Amino acid sequence: MDLSIVIALYNEEESIPELLSWIESSLFSQKLAYEVILIDDGSTDNSWNVISAEATRYSTIKAIRFSRNYGKSAALYTGFETASGEVVVTMDADLQDSPDEIPELYDMVMNGGYDLVSGWKKKRKDNKLAKNLPSKIYNATARRVTGIKLHDMNCGLKAYRKAVIKNIEVYGEMHRYIPYLAKNAGFRNIGEKIVKHQARKFGKSKFGMNRFINGFLDLISLWFLSRFGKKPMHFFGAFGSFTFFIGLATSVYLIIDKVVSQAQGLKFRAVTDQPLFYVSLVALIIGMQLFLAGFLGELISRSSSERNIYKIKERLNSDAPSSIQ
Repeated sequence: MDLSIVIALYNEEESIPELLSWIESSLFSQKLAYEVILIDDGSTDNSWNVISAEATRYSTIKAIRFSRNYGKSAALYTGFETASGEVVVTMDADLQDSPDEIPELYDMVMNGGYDLVSGWKKKRKDNKLAKNLPSKIYNATARRVTGIKLHDMNCGLKAYRKAVIKNIEVYGEMHRYIPYLAKNAGFRNIGEKIVKHQARKFGKSKFGMNRFINGFLDLISLWFLSRFGKKPMHFFGAFGSFTFFIGLATSVYLIIDKVVSQAQGLKFRAVTDQPLFYVSLVALIIGMQLFLAGFLGELISRSSSERNIYKIKERLNSDAPSSIQ
């Protein structure tokens, strides 16, 4: 299989027929063996019935239906598990991503030497105030933290070498940071392509302003996990030891100062009467707690493995098991 196209969708019944027709016309002259993997992420409209009807028209379709809405990361994870193409392209189902970009994205991966190529919606058709400005701030922060110079980290239109999607784990809401996950997995040849962005034709966006807040929080989590996920003691232990040392040194200083003043017959205050003594005690307690947190984190990271299990309700033209683990 040359190409797999993974499409995560939620309540896109109106867009699906036009999207599939557009994909077929875009790839008709390319002489590529391809499959279209549709992941219905628990849609509550007629999307699955539309997919079932379209599957009788196109032999290239594989479809998976979740029993409920798990989120885009879960859908992409399942799609990546199912994909068999040497190049895997992801795109949204809302017709804002153009399938005409797929041949060039495929060529950049297969012949251009890229492990991953991310789309850049340089000229967006969204509301400028509501999406463009937050998107620019978000992407600037992501570039700073990840070190990956992409203008549009969260663009749904991306192309991957097969080895990339088989060696990364997309969980939670980390689909926004797949390039960073790929980089951390050792795939550093990451490119970018300016792609055409279409205005939404049907329905409305499934994402609100809260995605930017969640995006920043996820970025911090991913940065922390990539740096300290396998060695939590390096973070908690370092801060815990430093805090404990400050508290201990302060306590010892106060005790010595009191003993020396008392021996010399000078006026002194009881150690327990000094506010600084209680600050030092708090520092000692916090330092011990941080150190223990790091120790427990080490035990957990070495003895547990995270398992993703998504309950799939139905499949079409797919022989994979009913649960992806």
